[in-house]
Amino acid sequence: MKKFTFIILLTGLVYAGCKKKTTTPINTPVVATEKIIEIKTSFGTMYMWLYKQTPQHRANFLKLADSGFFDGTTFHRIIQNFVIQGGDPLSKDSDPANDGTGGPGYTVPAEFVDSLKHDYGAIGAARDNNPLKASNGCQFYVVTNKTGDHNLDKNYTVFGKLIGGVDIAYTISKQSKGANDRPLTNISMDVNVIEKTLDQLKTEFNFVP
Repeated sequence: MKKFTFIILLTGLVYAGCKKKTTTPINTPVVATEKIIEIKTSFGTMYMWLYKQTPQHRANFLKLADSGFFDGTTFHRIIQNFVIQGGDPLSKDSDPANDGTGGPGYTVPAEFVDSLKHDYGAIGAARDNNPLKASNGCQFYVVTNKTGDHNLDKNYTVFGKLIGGVDIAYTISKQSKGANDRPLTNISMDVNVIEKTLDQLKTEFNFVP
């Protein structure tokens, strides 16, 4: 009788030791992020917010930046107290005379929004003299006039602004240049799409969308 009891107890211990432990899964809340643009240059890094009020320009710029289209292009036109302009794929070749004439092969319809103006650090889309004021598909500029350039409002689409590194744009605008306002030394860019949480935008850039 004692032997039987021992066997039962031993069996119970073996079963208890083999039983899988169950854990309650911890539900980690998903933190929302926003896509912004990082523009690396030899002078420093700029960070660009793309306006959701200009959805076609925003989607187009994100697509090009994500594909590496802008990498190696230059700021081919710089004018102190006005703008720096870049993003032309032809600025990557060895012919400086064609800088500013290239594009991706399409335009983007104008998206004028009353509240989006050419303030200091604003990002605008370059264009030719087409009557619909459609934007070049890739060339963009940054306003470096600290008082803004509001004569450009409603003539060129403003689709973003610098939330970090506007001083970098200003420094670039002051570099030595030659014909057609082209810098004497190439100022190339490395452009990336990065993601930041709302808390990071506020903490790192003092920016609230």
